[in-house]
Amino acid sequence: MTRTDAPNSLADPDAFFEALVALHDGLDVEQSLALDARLILLMAQQIGDDAVLRELLAAAAGAARER
Repeated sequence: MTRTDAPNSLADPDAFFEALVALHDGLDVEQSLALDARLILLMAQQIGDDAVLRELLAAAAGAARER
């Protein structure tokens, strides 16, 4: 099983999503993009595994292309 196929380990994924959306309240597009970039870098530092990060990048890119 790859990291992207792993079961959801968030205790409350809906609450996390709501908190993520709330972070963007009142921000313009540029501020929102900067916030996302900072959050991505903080999460990447926390994960700390280059192979996992590359797998997640590929999964995100594939999902973006499917839209």
